[in-house]
Amino acid sequence: MTQPVTLGGRPLMPPPGAPAEELLIVRFRGHARRLFWSAILLIAVFGATAYFFENLPDGFENWMLFAVAGALIIVGVLIPYVIWASRQYTVTTRRVIVSHGIGARQRREMSHVRGYTIGVRRGILQRMWGAGTITLSNGVDTPLRLANIPNVTLVHEALADQIEVNQILAHRDAQAMSDPDSAR
Repeated sequence: MTQPVTLGGRPLMPPPGAPAEELLIVRFRGHARRLFWSAILLIAVFGATAYFFENLPDGFENWMLFAVAGALIIVGVLIPYVIWASRQYTVTTRRVIVSHGIGARQRREMSHVRGYTIGVRRGILQRMWGAGTITLSNGVDTPLRLANIPNVTLVHEALADQIEVNQILAHRDAQAMSDPDSAR
């Protein structure tokens, strides 16, 4: 599933001892359903602005209407979108990378070779949308949390496949290094 497959069904693997190339499997953001209320607010603000333009009560002017509409769009639409877009999840053939932040980026990684447990949590609304929260824990570091992931079952399967492939490669390379006869 994660690597090219030959006709025999076995994945293409580098020769023992050769470094495996790191390939991008998937890059995604959290589920966009968090932006639902922002989209509703945007539509309502545009509708109300169009309705009240040149139709305001005495004492109010059109610039005031545009100022309030602009403030609502910035606070209720633009800021939630920027926060949503600033969080990114990347899965490669070697590791899982979680990066977030607007000005200063923060980044956490977890290697597939070390192995980790995969926990999936799905609330009622997340099940309706096919989303979920994945928690990766290797028992040493603090757990890595991938919140509100779309297609959570597919991501779970890809992560499980990568753990298996990387541990097979690490075991094979360790045996090749310890047994000089197998290198021939």
